[in-house]
Amino acid sequence: MREGGDPVFWSRIRAGQLFAGRRVALFLLASNILATLAIAWLVRGIVPHWQIAAWVPLVVAAAVWVGFRRLATHPRGDGYASLRDLRRTMWDGFVLALAWSAVPVFFCTHAPTGTTAGLGLTLAVLMATAALAMAPLALATLVFLGYLGAAMVVQMAFAGSSAAALGLFLFTGLLMAACLHRARALVVIRAGELVLDDRNETVSLLLGDFDATGAHWLWETDSNRRIVKAGVRFASACGIDPASLNGLPLLQVLAGPSWDTGEFDSGLRTLAERLKRRESFRELRLPVRIDGEDRWWEMAASPRFDDHGEFYGFLGVSADITQQRNLADKINRMARFDTLTGLPNRLMVNETLVKAMADADRWGGRYAFMMLDLDRFKAVNDTLGHPIGDRLLGRVSERIQQLMGVNEICGRLGGDEFAVVIRDAGDTAAVERLAERIIAALSQPYEIDAHTLHIGASIGLAMGPRDGRTAEMLVRSADLALYRAKDAGRGVFRRYEPELHVQAEERRVLEAALREAIENGEMHLVYQPIVETGSQLPCGFEALLRWTSREFGSVLPAKFIALAEETRLIGPIGAWVVRTACEEAARWPSDMRIAVNVSADQLRNPGFVTTIASALASTGVSPERLELEVTESVFMHEGLGATQILDRVAELGVRLSLDDFGSGHSSLGYLSRTRFSSLKIDRNFVRDAAGGLREAVAIVRAGIALATSLGMDTTAEGIETKAELGVLHELGCTHAQGFYFGRPMSVEDARALANREWKDAVAA
Repeated sequence: MREGGDPVFWSRIRAGQLFAGRRVALFLLASNILATLAIAWLVRGIVPHWQIAAWVPLVVAAAVWVGFRRLATHPRGDGYASLRDLRRTMWDGFVLALAWSAVPVFFCTHAPTGTTAGLGLTLAVLMATAALAMAPLALATLVFLGYLGAAMVVQMAFAGSSAAALGLFLFTGLLMAACLHRARALVVIRAGELVLDDRNETVSLLLGDFDATGAHWLWETDSNRRIVKAGVRFASACGIDPASLNGLPLLQVLAGPSWDTGEFDSGLRTLAERLKRRESFRELRLPVRIDGEDRWWEMAASPRFDDHGEFYGFLGVSADITQQRNLADKINRMARFDTLTGLPNRLMVNETLVKAMADADRWGGRYAFMMLDLDRFKAVNDTLGHPIGDRLLGRVSERIQQLMGVNEICGRLGGDEFAVVIRDAGDTAAVERLAERIIAALSQPYEIDAHTLHIGASIGLAMGPRDGRTAEMLVRSADLALYRAKDAGRGVFRRYEPELHVQAEERRVLEAALREAIENGEMHLVYQPIVETGSQLPCGFEALLRWTSREFGSVLPAKFIALAEETRLIGPIGAWVVRTACEEAARWPSDMRIAVNVSADQLRNPGFVTTIASALASTGVSPERLELEVTESVFMHEGLGATQILDRVAELGVRLSLDDFGSGHSSLGYLSRTRFSSLKIDRNFVRDAAGGLREAVAIVRAGIALATSLGMDTTAEGIETKAELGVLHELGCTHAQGFYFGRPMSVEDARALANREWKDAVAA
């Protein structure tokens, strides 16, 4: 009856009301005609025939007019209607009430008591029917009930039946109240349906983005079991263009060449029976032939029915389970070969090495062992996902295998680690040349799914028997040499040298020093400002950990933080960082936030939430001033409960920020499961976007738009020039951080900056 808060939303509800009125139009027409015939029969012989002959066409014409007005509305309930459209239905109720008011005004006046009671009962039934059936059109129904009820009450009052008039008045009021109650209930139901439809559509879109690299795909059919709305992934799985796939029978697509011969698999016959019977099914497995290749699919689907219970097709999901079917045949091979690359696995590599050492000892020869580790492979896995990473590992294994001769065997130890066993290493120069060729081959670009990937390899080389007389010692020596190659900048090979054991001892000493660093007061925090891109005023700081060791001097964060994570010292160190940062933030203005980086290892500890709560309680800092920054690496092992820990932290009121957004994989899936407050755009994207790189601009714009739609802030990392700031501000980024605004500064400088205007700081 009046405009709601959201005009578009309420226009859809009004369309649903008009559609509901359209669905009962014929019922109302039939009710009016039947009631008209009943009234005419009751007053026969009492009212002059010319009056009945004049009144009956009038009522039928009014009922037909109203019925056609209702049938002229939109044939579906998913459109839009204005408030004026709904208010115009008032004329429907007015016209019907005007036609029916002739009964109490003209017919009941001269009718005997028994006939009057029959007429009143007929009108009461008609009014009750209208109150229930026409409830979606509340305004028309209220006008009809009010006008007709008033006419009946007035007639009874003039006839001297005060009790009957009072009863009719109460009856009319109850019907009008029931109409309003039912109308309100129908509106609430329709609003709930719209919300659910919108939510289901959103979830479907998000699910499609998040599972864009999965092995499942959706399909739909119409009532004739023909494919409709064929998606790209389903069409790709069928090996048919999406445009050509629409309209084809589902069974014909799955049957492939056997469709013409009629020789169908039992699974396909079972599917045909389920589709014919319109029955739901799941875990239905059947063979298919795609592009000349035999595959196995697993299918599940449910029939779909409209509001009238009319069947209009199936909605299903399929998955390629060919690999699972073949898994049983590969059990024996899996015991000694890597299932992903087909190379020998760790067990067979070790057995080959032991045999090579035994043969060399018997004949007085030499042997060698190479341990390979891929460089920058983790970045590929994080940005493009594990399926692309697995395919890359397959390409790597192919290139290594091509370099192997009869004297060498290569294998995969696990992850991105490979090994090469050289049975005869008498020619040291030839062994080193092989290492160089492997590095050169693996450093060439890879083309995978329209992605050009660049990785490299580092190799540790150990020669026996000098570097080890047992397999365990030789592998350990090669592992130490590999660490040396990585420290040398990666992309090189290094031979084992005895001093590597000395370096390993130094690392042990560094670990011991790290364990005492906090107690000795060697740890401290520096603070880098975060500003608003519009006003360029500081709104907070990011706390960064530094270590100045009494024994080793200034230790790089990349070195000691990695060591802290490996040795499980990151927990107490991280707790100290949070507590110290909150203590410092308590000295700043109340609108200044403090951001703290959180390691994935910290989120594996259930006591992390208590640590945060304790730090906030002891320092008096409000939770919304603390922001915890996490990278997507924390989700790589979700079984450890990182998502649940973050949800509990968010319940405290603490802000969550997804750091290096865009550099990992499936970021959208994380945003849909965790309540982040802001996104931090990776420095690489910031630099490329400022340089005008179209792909980077598109990614940054999409990330900012996604964050804005989810009510999240965005922070651009690594802003170093005014041009970069201008580009990110134009793209809609709300916050920025980088050397352009200030390098990490001491606690004193940060405190001074936090307590004065940014312009004054620039002028100083």
